Amino acid sequence: MEKTRMISGKRVFGASVAMAALALAVPAEAQVPGYEAKVDAKLKQVKAGIAKGPFKSDWDALRGKYRTPDWFRDAKFGIFIHWGPYSVPAFANEWYSRNMYVPGNAAYKHHVETYGPQSKFGYKDFIPQFKAEKFDPAAWVKLFQQAGAKYVVPVAEHCDGFAMYASDFTEWDASKMGPKRDTTGEIARAARAAGMHFGLSSHRAEHWWWYYMGRTFDSDVNDPKNDGLYGPAAPMGLPADKPESWPDGGQLQTWMPPNKAFLNDWMARTSELVDKYKPELIYFDWWTAAPSFEPLMRDTAAYYYNRSAGWGQQGIIAYKGGQFAEGSALFDMERGKTDALKLTPWQSDTSVSVHSWGYAKDDSYRTAQSLISDLIDIVSKNGNLLLNVGPRADGTIPDEIAQVLQGMGGWLKVNGEAIYGTRPFQFFGEGPTKSGQVRVGGQVEESAVKGYTPADIRFTTKGDNLYALGLSRPQDGAVLIKTLYAGTPYLAAPIKSIALLGGGKVEWEQTPKGLRITLPAVGDGAYPYALRIRTR
Repeated sequence: MEKTRMISGKRVFGASVAMAALALAVPAEAQVPGYEAKVDAKLKQVKAGIAKGPFKSDWDALRGKYRTPDWFRDAKFGIFIHWGPYSVPAFANEWYSRNMYVPGNAAYKHHVETYGPQSKFGYKDFIPQFKAEKFDPAAWVKLFQQAGAKYVVPVAEHCDGFAMYASDFTEWDASKMGPKRDTTGEIARAARAAGMHFGLSSHRAEHWWWYYMGRTFDSDVNDPKNDGLYGPAAPMGLPADKPESWPDGGQLQTWMPPNKAFLNDWMARTSELVDKYKPELIYFDWWTAAPSFEPLMRDTAAYYYNRSAGWGQQGIIAYKGGQFAEGSALFDMERGKTDALKLTPWQSDTSVSVHSWGYAKDDSYRTAQSLISDLIDIVSKNGNLLLNVGPRADGTIPDEIAQVLQGMGGWLKVNGEAIYGTRPFQFFGEGPTKSGQVRVGGQVEESAVKGYTPADIRFTTKGDNLYALGLSRPQDGAVLIKTLYAGTPYLAAPIKSIALLGGGKVEWEQTPKGLRITLPAVGDGAYPYALRIRTR
């Protein structure tokens, strides 16, 4: 028998549940006394903050005033954190909250076999098990600093709709349920106490359609008591499309656009994050590039930039699509990299874990060597690396992740002067390996980053120093840097000295065919190396 539900006194069936609900959709919290007044007050505050300037809700004005701050350009390396109730089942990836409601998906099958039918045990029932009893933000920050990271960016709200912060707009948050702690606020305080920069991310835009498939069968998504977590659970496709269809992810106009109530709620929650936590960086996930979000992107940028200016800093918005005018925010590439030097700063985000952003059992993990090579490649092209970790539900960070972070930190202690505070050379480097988009089906395979050769060299600069960083160290120590041949126009004078960071004898000669270098011989598995080159 089809699942039925009463909506406004009418019984609706199957897929029509979501369509009928959509016609009436308001955030479930709207039933809570004072909710609408809170939203209205927040939206008025946003308008007033924009009116005060100096940033206005206009792309040309935003582009003309925005500048990525030097702290970010100097930092080069940050830590991303995906953590929430999805770390309790820890199955496959952080999309479990959605996929457990998608018939035919492996997560759906796993859920029924492990926990029972979704009508009896839904995603909400993981929240009491998400206790974070071993969560120690100071210990996390200590590990991140050991890794050499300079900023930290926890996910304040994932697409699942469970806020990992103390929100005035929902009861479904970590301060009231689960851990019963403001985990985002605690990370912010620990990071700042240790001298790290703090940012946060919001993936709430996708929540509009996240739980729709739970409407199509007997599940707890259809219980109005749970709308504060699951709603609106709107169809993904347009009315003429099959409600369960997955539209083109690169053509967001083909998705069902959110209504005004959802957009107002999104704006209120986003400005709440700005005002409560004063982040130095905000990261928005991909669906904010949907056309209906465009006015909100302008308003958010103007409000946040004005607020951060009042704190004495320039805020940063990291975005992944085309929702910001170039030069008005920071472009981010998820699990990918540009293969060219960009004259404006940018960011790449990837994860230590291969298959998931959140913690998942039996995941695979990147090596420290491959991530160091990525970091070097990204920095040489004027970018930063935001590296994700996924803690367990109890708040501990898996040893596999900690070991990778410590390996990176060990390398950076020796070679960090070639990374931190540097700026690009006239070109990013040389070598045969293309390192553009390495994203494979939303994730990255280790094999995609193993292809660097001893001929792959990257450059950075700082003051009078030019740094040449080899992405793969040759076992025999022989290196030829072709672009630094004798008489090259890229150097103001002939090379006077070359030193291997960390020590070791270096023999070199600047010849008509290139800069010939002999490094100390090494065995297999050697990390990338860095040379300091001076012309005076």
